[in-house]
Amino acid sequence: MSEVTTETQAARKFDPEAFAMNLAKALESSGQALAAYLKPRENGEAKDKPPSELNELIKTFTAVAEYWLSDNERSADLQAKIAKAYLDLWGSSVRRLAGEQAAPAIQPSPRDKRFQDPEWRSNQFFDFVMQLYLLTTQWAQDLVQNAEGLDPHTRKKAEFYVKQITNALAPSNFVLTNPEVLRETLTSNAGNLVRGMKMLAEDIEAGRGTLRIRQSDPSNLEVGVNMATTPGKVIFQNDLMQLIQYQPSTETVLRTPLLIVPPWINKFYILDLKPEKSYIKWCVDQGITVFVISWVNPDKKLGQKTFEDYMKEGPLTAMDVIEKVTGEMKVHTAGYCVGGTLLASTLAWLAEKRRVRVTSATFFAAQVDFTHAGDLLVFVDEDQISALERDMRAAGVLEGSKMAMAFNMLRSNDLIWPYVVSNYLKGQPPSSFDLLHWNSDATRMPAANHSYYLRNCYLENRLSAGTMVLDNTLLDLSKVKVPVYNLATREDHIAPADSVLYGSQFFGGPVKFVLSGSGHIAGVVNPPASGKYQYWTNDNIRDVTLADWLKGAQEHKGSWWPDWRQWLESIDAETVPARQVGSDALPPIEDAPGSYVRVRA
Repeated sequence: MSEVTTETQAARKFDPEAFAMNLAKALESSGQALAAYLKPRENGEAKDKPPSELNELIKTFTAVAEYWLSDNERSADLQAKIAKAYLDLWGSSVRRLAGEQAAPAIQPSPRDKRFQDPEWRSNQFFDFVMQLYLLTTQWAQDLVQNAEGLDPHTRKKAEFYVKQITNALAPSNFVLTNPEVLRETLTSNAGNLVRGMKMLAEDIEAGRGTLRIRQSDPSNLEVGVNMATTPGKVIFQNDLMQLIQYQPSTETVLRTPLLIVPPWINKFYILDLKPEKSYIKWCVDQGITVFVISWVNPDKKLGQKTFEDYMKEGPLTAMDVIEKVTGEMKVHTAGYCVGGTLLASTLAWLAEKRRVRVTSATFFAAQVDFTHAGDLLVFVDEDQISALERDMRAAGVLEGSKMAMAFNMLRSNDLIWPYVVSNYLKGQPPSSFDLLHWNSDATRMPAANHSYYLRNCYLENRLSAGTMVLDNTLLDLSKVKVPVYNLATREDHIAPADSVLYGSQFFGGPVKFVLSGSGHIAGVVNPPASGKYQYWTNDNIRDVTLADWLKGAQEHKGSWWPDWRQWLESIDAETVPARQVGSDALPPIEDAPGSYVRVRA
């Protein structure tokens, strides 16, 4: 044992010659990264132009600066505040150098993972750098919060941009100011930088000149092999979707089948990851005949497909196919995120047409009202949408990588910078993680559909107002009388829980609002066997804030899935013998998960 320890210590001993050689290798790999960035631009495959977000950033910060610089006294107070904070930090640091005990000028949040290494506090240099950063960040945030006269949207944008800039400039993101990375660099003789720059070059090449940060090792994660393996068949397909029917695993099933409408912004297999996490497999094992829409990953040829096309060629067509296969005119429905918004729109359209096709509707983290739509609203105003529409008209689609980056930026300290540090500074490739693999498996969006969605939902909030027109039909959610199970997740940054709760009141039938622990994904994909999290129920959903709703709510340990299954059976408990997949008229086309889901952007 002692020999192994000695060899390990010897291997980790600093070697100046090896260090210099590895730095040269890292520099060479960084040159390859630059070449990978420049190649698509030299070939004309990519064209650099200032991002439209830059104009928004300048315009927003100008509004903040005008407030502080318009008054000399106010400007002086601003400078005095940051100067005093820096002087307090300097005094505290000097006393520590003299061996005295000195309270820090500022401390990071205990939940801030960036500064967990003990040396951030034990080493006076790193402690000084950390506190300097935190004080500056606090001052920048105060600039925005205390700027009077800003309209709410401009303030929200300013807060978002300050957050992105300060997150990017954190000392933890640089070799010389991150004790853990610096330690690794010295003990490995810069071997970490060699590995990191090699990964950086590979990731820029994979992104065709744009950095595509790897969040998971894809080597043993493959759709249809390690994920999305629930047995089933594609029984129908058109330009926009494949309809999958899953093989029953019970002798009897509920008479009313279930149609799941996932978001087209992401791929459906978030509900069918590994078998132990799969909501779809769990539903099948619970005696439900499950049908799932698998949306196409569209290209420019489908750029003119509209929100109306998605409704008609998606859930409405799926209902017709399910009727032909099962003989059932009515289905239970479930919609996730924007798939839930489409489902709600479809229900309102059916109600206006007096077509009875749906027995119940379940919504997973879906919004029908966008008053409280959260941080995504920073991307939504007339100027930004118009700029996005110009780009989409040229390309025909919105590239999935842009939407994925927008979602990642909402939690950049969880989904961007930890991977930059781990991958490119520490040289540690990420481990295999099905959820993060799915997160990076982005999809494109047709220009016409995405423009309609942004304008009618986020910008003008027409669905809940009863002014949204789809297929020349005015939609009124109050005419939707079917029972609704409306699930929100407590830490959701995409469909905030208070937004989902507020949206519950617009339906005309009985609504059961349920709040799940965790966030937009983990709060939904929470199998009972894991024993994780909890959910809350409270029948009072009218004219109540989320905080007040929670005060009167009952907490239940574990997953909400069994509660939903019980709710589903309370609506229609009749069972029939398990159904075969497909029919003579609609024979299986291919095995689940189908070919549409395998197309990568």
